Amino acid sequence: MKLSRFDVRTKAHALPELNFENETLTSFGGLIIFQKFFSAIHLRARLGTCFRHLASGKVFDRGAVFLQLIVHLLLGYRELQDCRHYRDDPLVKRFLGMKRIPDVATLSRMLKEANPKLVAKLRQLLRNLVLERVMSLALARITLDFDGSVQSTRRHAEGTAVGFNKKKKGARSYYPLFGTVAQTGQVLDFLHRPGNVHDSNGAKAFILQCVDEVRAAARGAVIENRLDSAFFSDEIVTALDERRSEFTISVPFGRFVELKSMIESRRRWRRLSKDVSYFEASWKPQKWDKRFRFLFVRTRVKKQHKGPIQLDLFVPHEHGYEFKVIVTNKTVRAKTVVAFHEGRGSQEAIFAELKSHCHQDYVPTRTLCGNQTYLLAGLFAYNLTRELQMQTTKVSRSTTAKRASLWAFERLDNIRKTIIQRAGRMSRPHGTLTLTISANRWLQTRILHLLGAIPADA
Repeated sequence: MKLSRFDVRTKAHALPELNFENETLTSFGGLIIFQKFFSAIHLRARLGTCFRHLASGKVFDRGAVFLQLIVHLLLGYRELQDCRHYRDDPLVKRFLGMKRIPDVATLSRMLKEANPKLVAKLRQLLRNLVLERVMSLALARITLDFDGSVQSTRRHAEGTAVGFNKKKKGARSYYPLFGTVAQTGQVLDFLHRPGNVHDSNGAKAFILQCVDEVRAAARGAVIENRLDSAFFSDEIVTALDERRSEFTISVPFGRFVELKSMIESRRRWRRLSKDVSYFEASWKPQKWDKRFRFLFVRTRVKKQHKGPIQLDLFVPHEHGYEFKVIVTNKTVRAKTVVAFHEGRGSQEAIFAELKSHCHQDYVPTRTLCGNQTYLLAGLFAYNLTRELQMQTTKVSRSTTAKRASLWAFERLDNIRKTIIQRAGRMSRPHGTLTLTISANRWLQTRILHLLGAIPADA
């Protein structure tokens, strides 16, 4: 259909007059999807069990206050004081089951009252939700990635310390170690640590705990692990091998003269691709008891020119090699092992989304358990958004060599902007509670599809 300029253009010079009334208007119409989803998985009741050991008698139920923190982060707010922006929103009130939304003092008090027992229970619930999804998929292989991520702060918060920090040198920080599931793109668990510890601090027990819990939940599945060079040690390698858990770990070969000599003396390299070649050897450091399979990989790259730039198109590029070494107990082809290990880079995207859109780079209180509780609220918001997509869409990928997630997930900020942040009006025509949202055909189709796809009792 061809449109004329008269059909398209209009005059819009005058500003409308402003009028503020106590209407039942909401800025978050799409939150109704999460309301149904949280009800389907009984999230409120399960959170309540985590807070049951604390003294009762409070006006605001602590489980509901923690649920508010999850919603707070889903809506895109960062600091606790930002709760004032939605304190009169009728849909948020109904979502939380409250006539009055807790203010910043109540949120802060709940975080300060948090204790290690509460943190442990919330961590267990986080793990259980992920393991339930893993069990429902009946996967033949489950891939766990482990790495740390820095949480910097200007506060002198309990448990923080000055450590290595590329972006904020000298800042106090936490350095939690995260375990993620590659197939679902969710965070399974975390180990909270001060910012001045090495990556491997406490890593062995944490990694083995994650492996054991996944194995207990998904009996018969092969558990795979991917780690960087900070976790290369006889203890971790041997422990994973004894548990018959497959692994690939980057090797800090600069520490071992023998490995460097093996690379320098090697003449024949087998080709993996145009620019990548390899060789492998059975080797062990002197103090180790058992030999393992080591893959030596070199990649042909362009050398960086650090001198003055010459605008001459005919200057030939010089090429050199970058080397890396991988230790593994996998028995498949070298090409498959290298591709599998390179897939661990997907974990960086998880950390980026957690920090940018779940505000995991924010430290709200001075207490250790309070900050761990806030971190958990962000992890719940992130994991539950992924779980919603898995429940309402079909698997879009098969298992790949790099173990990419089985779904092509939307980022939380995209869901927030396109679905959650939709203006609406709450009314009761003929006594029926109704949420009226702008008649956008795409939005209507999307919301109705999501609501219809969520099972009544997940």
